[in-house]
Amino acid sequence: MKTEAKRFENPKDEKIKEILANSRNIAVVGLSPNLSRPSFWVANYLKKNNFKIIPVNPKYQQILGERAFPKLTDVLEKIDVVDIFRSPEYVMPVVEDAIKIKAKVIWMQEGVINFEAAEKAKKNNILVVMDRCISKEHKRLF
Repeated sequence: MKTEAKRFENPKDEKIKEILANSRNIAVVGLSPNLSRPSFWVANYLKKNNFKIIPVNPKYQQILGERAFPKLTDVLEKIDVVDIFRSPEYVMPVVEDAIKIKAKVIWMQEGVINFEAAEKAKKNNILVVMDRCISKEHKRLF
C-alpha cells in the first residue's frame, strides 16, 4: 500500500481551483437524504454555491429536491465531476461507470481511498482527487 500511496498525488491547488471553476454538474454517488450525513451537508453546500447536484443512490427517487438516479449510467445529462461517498471497496464500479459516461473528474471524499480505482480512472484520462472534501476545497480556494 505504501508504494501505491507514493505513486498517487492529488492535483495542485491551481488545478483543483480550475476543476471547481469550470464544473457545473456534479453527480454525488452515495448521497443520503439524512441531514446528519456528510454527503448531505456537502451536496447541500454545492447546491447553494450554484453547482447542479445529481444524486446517485438506488434507494431514493429524490434528494435535496433533485431527481435521484440508481447509478451513474442512468443519468441523462453530462457529468463534470463524480463525487464519491462510498466505502473504498465500492469505488471501482463507480469509476467504471464514470469511464463509460466520460466524466472529467473523479472526486473521492475524505476517507475514500482506492489506489487501484484512481489508477484505472487516470489511465482513462479522468482526473482524480482522492481523500479530500470537495466543499472544504471550494471554501478554501474561493
